[in-house]
Amino acid sequence: MKKVVVFGKPGSGKSTLSKNLAAATKIKLHALDSIEFKKNGERVDRASFDKAHDDILSSGSWLIDGFGPIESFYKRLDIADTLIYIDLPYLTSYCLVTIRLIKGLFIKPEGWPEGSSVLKGTLESYKVLKLCPKFWNENFIEKLTSISANKNLYIIRSLSELNQFVNENVE
Repeated sequence: MKKVVVFGKPGSGKSTLSKNLAAATKIKLHALDSIEFKKNGERVDRASFDKAHDDILSSGSWLIDGFGPIESFYKRLDIADTLIYIDLPYLTSYCLVTIRLIKGLFIKPEGWPEGSSVLKGTLESYKVLKLCPKFWNENFIEKLTSISANKNLYIIRSLSELNQFVNENVE
């Protein structure tokens, strides 16, 4: 486990898992939101994102949390040695996005871009969740399985699996 990608729907616990995994493995964590968005919440230009992303991928080890542009997502999947797909039920993701919003009124959510609006981000998460079945589906699982032939692939499908992942998979 040297080049790790953590991905899934909004509100699936990617940031929390990534933080715990980085602490347990001592692999440097890169939250994609931190290179995809400026401090005011606006997106950076694509060339800047691509350069920052490529710089991370060219390093010896990394843990990347997030999705980003589709081309960069598939590039990460190709280069990574470990793929962690958090595939919680949609209702769970909607609940976790809502909980993040409520908590975010008081404390900045885990992995949240500095200066970004929690309300605006939550509304975007709801919008993305509504579109997710078009991408995160059985066809994606089949593609992921073929991509991961020589990699470690973990698919997390419940909160209990998510909460136990680091303890059960990091030596």
